[in-house]
Amino acid sequence: MKIGQVASEAGVSVDTVRFYERRGVLPAAERRPSGYRIFDAAAVERIRFAKGLQELGFTLDEVVDALAAHDAGGATCDSERWRLEAVLERIDAKMAELAKARRAAVESLQDCRTGHCRFGQTTRG
Repeated sequence: MKIGQVASEAGVSVDTVRFYERRGVLPAAERRPSGYRIFDAAAVERIRFAKGLQELGFTLDEVVDALAAHDAGGATCDSERWRLEAVLERIDAKMAELAKARRAAVESLQDCRTGHCRFGQTTRG
């Protein structure tokens, strides 16, 4: 199938398909003599799988590594669990960072409400 059909069936743009091919998410497509890329149906599933991993919080590099492990054979839930654990650790760290920022914003808002606003206080001479 042509790149536009792959993109449509996978729910991504043609540019995403090209990008995934460049980054190694997809193997290099065969080309017709005209230069058009030709993909098999497995490309659609591979893109959907990659997007699903990204939605879980995997970086693109992590997706490429996980797919390479799968392609090499022998990848199991037990052997690959560490990848998801690393994602969860990163999410937890980000949530802690956001909670800290939220507390600071709430504190600043309270200061503003009590007349001790941290904004707009400049010294004029």
